[in-house]
Formats: sequence, structure tokens, C-alpha cells
Amino acid sequence: MIRTYNVMYSSFASVVLRAALVASLVYSPIYAQKAPETREQVARPGADRLPGNPKLALVKVAEGFNDPTNVASPKDGTGRLFVVERVGRVKIVNKDGKVNPEPFLDLTKINPLGSDVQTGFVEQGLYSLAFHPNFKQNGYFYVHYASLPFNGDGVIVRFQVDPASPNVMTSERTNKTAKVLLRIEQPYYNHNGGQIEFGPDGYLYIGSGDGGWEGDPYESGQDLTVLLGKMLRIDVNTEDNDRIPYKIPPTNPFANASSERLMQLFGISEVDFGKIKTRARAEIWQYGLRNPYEFSFDPKSGDLFIADVGQNHWEEIHWAPKSSKGGENFGWNKLQGSWCHPMSGPNDKCPIFGTLPIAEYPHEVPYPGAAPLKTGHGCSIEGLGVANYGGMNGVYLVGDWCTGRLFGTGWNGTKWVLQELLHTNLQFTAGGNGEDGYVYAVNCNCFYTADRGPMGNPPGALWRIVPASEVKPGQVTALTVQEVTQMTSNTTGAPVFRHSLTNQPLKMDMYPNETVTPQAIEFQKTGKNPYNGNKEAVAAGRQTYDQWCAACHLADGTGRIGSNLIDAQVTYPRVANDVGMFEAIYGGASGAMQSFGGRLTKDEILRMMAFIDSIKKK
Repeated sequence: MIRTYNVMYSSFASVVLRAALVASLVYSPIYAQKAPETREQVARPGADRLPGNPKLALVKVAEGFNDPTNVASPKDGTGRLFVVERVGRVKIVNKDGKVNPEPFLDLTKINPLGSDVQTGFVEQGLYSLAFHPNFKQNGYFYVHYASLPFNGDGVIVRFQVDPASPNVMTSERTNKTAKVLLRIEQPYYNHNGGQIEFGPDGYLYIGSGDGGWEGDPYESGQDLTVLLGKMLRIDVNTEDNDRIPYKIPPTNPFANASSERLMQLFGISEVDFGKIKTRARAEIWQYGLRNPYEFSFDPKSGDLFIADVGQNHWEEIHWAPKSSKGGENFGWNKLQGSWCHPMSGPNDKCPIFGTLPIAEYPHEVPYPGAAPLKTGHGCSIEGLGVANYGGMNGVYLVGDWCTGRLFGTGWNGTKWVLQELLHTNLQFTAGGNGEDGYVYAVNCNCFYTADRGPMGNPPGALWRIVPASEVKPGQVTALTVQEVTQMTSNTTGAPVFRHSLTNQPLKMDMYPNETVTPQAIEFQKTGKNPYNGNKEAVAAGRQTYDQWCAACHLADGTGRIGSNLIDAQVTYPRVANDVGMFEAIYGGASGAMQSFGGRLTKDEILRMMAFIDSIKKK
């Protein structure tokens, strides 16, 4: 009896011990969040789902924003959101969704010679806004913009709100309180980064791109002597009368790397010698970045997520825990994402260099010569914010500028997961966390190489990302791509034109005062383009195509930022005929294609379609 009991006890103890061991492993650092160590560990879109498989929607909060580039919250108890416009203005959206008629900040009127903001290219302008952690007490806020007087160099400037006028910075107040902290020289007009945000440590973080062109010709990403291609970290809490714009946090990884010292040849370890970098910039926190246009700190954990805009084949997301000591090298331009750079094919061999991204998603062509993908791709990642609601815990939300896809990346307990959550009609540009805990996003209706300036595009909007179950009747939500594969017939009489996303009847009077030509009327009745084969119409259509479409599809229709126009690889099967092509252009489609809705007249579209039809097909 005793022996049996002892055996039973021993078995029971063994079970308990094993259970305790398993529990300890589950909660041990082995399963804690960490950066991937191999390419296989990097998350990509696929079958994996975030915990709870969140269902989301985007609810419109406000509209009327010209090329919005950032969303910021002062966290001062007012519930206000500040939407940054590329042209150089900041607008206030109140808690009730109403937009103040007068801008909070207007940098287009502080310089007697004109605007202080350079907007000569779509990647230039007013990038972002950050409020001091003690904004409610001191009124300090900071902006980063491309300076027109300094030929597009990025400037970080501090201003101070007048307590008597908390919603409007007058030109006088703007000039009086301006304190320039930092100027970042920009050799080219692209890859400027732009996001600034205070971290949980109270320091100001600055995302700085590699300086532009393509491929990082300056090799800035790996060059510690320049501020380009980096995440910077500075202490803005200095006395105004000591003429010191900012201080270097003593815990920055290169804070003392370039300090002058006596030379010692012996008795110094290899590690100590490795810390000596005589020309390293002390402001650097992390490096090896291409264009960290947007980044976010998790309001709950303090972890840092960076959306780094990719080059030709991959978009990437980097991560560092709150406990990071800085100094991470994210690999650019030795790697793009977890892949070799330059990339020639799927089997390129190169060593793992630096800290790998936690997640990445491909362009439509993931490597040179690859068959185009039909799902899960994009072309330009835009960070939005970190969600800790709706079943999400530390999920970093990003949107793609080209395709309108919304992705979420998070830790599922054992690995990082990247899930496509929505495929919207929005052209995402940026986002931010509100005081209410929700993540907000803004979209533009802008083009890249056909840039019409920051005031020439139809205005964008501000959206709240919510669980789908929270959408209330009457609220306007972003359109999402439906599984619509049917094609309207061109041969069965008058077609019913439908929106390419919703499949609902398409509003055919987007230009109320448009002169409708006989050719457009004929097309609406028959579904057949009367301009097909007309040389003059084809020539005119090519001019329209070159202005609006060639940036993505190339002059010969073979481009892969967007679908190839001369073979069967199309995002929407319906565009294989003229009616479907007309629907996608006139009504707008997903991502960058949403910008076309209401931009081109029926006649312009028909002539352009005649040119597309004239291109030799595969």
C-alpha cells in the first residue's frame, strides 16, 4: 500500500514537475519576443493569423486634408488630433470630428519671400509633428520639414503655443518662438524619412532616410559619419539661453565613440578598441535604414516599430524592444529586408547582415524575373500605429500606398506574424495613435511622378481603425476590395457600369459640367470604344497615359508597380475588356488607383484606352 502510494506520488510529482517545466519554458525568455535570426523566421503574408484573427474597418472621422502626411496627438486631455499637410499646414480635428477652419500652424506664411516649406517633389514638404511629453505645461511642439530656403534640407524646429491661443499659431508667434534644433543635409529630393516622435524615455527620435536617388549611392545607411539612413535620438531639454540646441543622451550607443582620448596601444581589449569610432555621429541610435518615413512606439510596451520603405522588391518592418541599448544595424544597403541587395534572383547568396526585420511583404514582382503575384503584395509601406484593442496586443498596423492593403504584424507567442487585414481603396500615407487608444490613418489622392503639387490633388481624409463590430449605422467606412471577378459584357447591348470594388452601379456624372461627346454616349450604349484604331485618338490617349499611368505601368505597358497592361496578369479580371477598364479608371479602384475617380473625363479615358488597346499584347 505504502509502496503503491509512493509510486503514485512519484508519478504525480513527475507530472507536476513536467507541467511546471513546460510552463516555465512557455514564459521563459526563449519564447519572448526577439528579432529573427534567419530569413525563414521573418514574417510574410500567408496562412498565419494574428491571435484572435482581428476583423477591422476604417471609419471616416474627417476629410478635406491636402496630401496629409502625419497624425499626432498632444495627449493633453482634449482628445484633439493634429493632421499634418504636406504643403506646410497643420489642422486640428476636435474630439467630435469637426475640423477647425483656421490651421493650427501655417508655415506657408512665415517667410516674407513665400513659404518656408519645400514642396517641389511629392516626397518633400512638412513631414511630421511631435508634442513634448510636458506639452500641457510648457506648450512646446516640434516639426520636421523640407526647408525651401535651405534647398530641401530637413530642419527640426521647436515652437511654443500661446496659452491665450491654443488652437492657432499666428505668424508672429511662429517666428518669435522658433528654435531650430537640427538641420539634416539632403543630397537628393527623395528618401527624406520625416517622422519625429518622443519615446517613452522622453527623448526625441528622428527617422532619417538615406538621402535619396536609389540604391543608396552615398552608402549612407552604413556610414556612421552622416545622419542619413538612421534613427536619431536627441535630448531637447536644454536651457534656451545657453545656445545649445540639443544634448546627446549619454546612453546613445555612439555618444562617446568619437571623443578625443590619449592613444593606448596595449592593455586594451578588442571590445574596447571596437567602441572607438572617431567620426561617428553621437546622435545615431540605430542605422542601416533606407527610408523610415513612419515609426511608432507601442503605448503599452514601449517597443519601437519602424516601417522602412523598400526599393524594388520588398517592404520591411523593424522592431526593437524598449530595453534596447540602441546600435542595431538594420542592414541597408547590404540587404533589402532579409534579401540580398542588389537582388538578381531568389537564390542570391549573401551573409545575414545586422538585425533582420520582423516582417516583410513583397512587391508584385518579388525578385527580377519572378512571375507577378496576385495577392499579398504592395510597393510602399506607411506606418500607422500600434493597436492594443479589439483583441490585438502590440499589433503594428501598416498600410500600403500603392495597393491600399492594411497589414498587421505582431507576436503570436512563438513567432512574428504578418497578416493582411483589409484590402481597401485608400492610398495610405501615414497615421498615429490617438489619446483614445485607437490607431488613426490618413490617405491622399496623390501621384508620384505626375505630382501636381500639395494643393493640386483631391483632398484626403482621416480614418479611425476600429473592430468591425464597432461600426455604427450611418458611419462612412473605407471601401474594401470584394471578390468580384465578373466582367460586364461588351456585346449584349447597353452595359450596366459598376464600381470595380463594390460591384454597385457606378455614378456616371462625376463631372457635372462635363461636355459629353457623341463617342462617350456611344460607348455607354454599346460598351464598345469608338476610338479604337483611330490614330488621332490613340496619339491623344498616349499623352494622357504618359501623364497619368506611365509612372507605374511604364511607357510600353510592362510596368509592375500596378499590373502589367499587355498580358493576362491583372488585379481585376474585369479590366480585360473595355467596360471593365473604364470602370476601374472612372470610378477608381484600390490604393493608388482610387485617385483616378473623378479625375479624367469620359472622353479622355476612352482615348487613353484606345492607346492601351493599341499596345502589342502578349
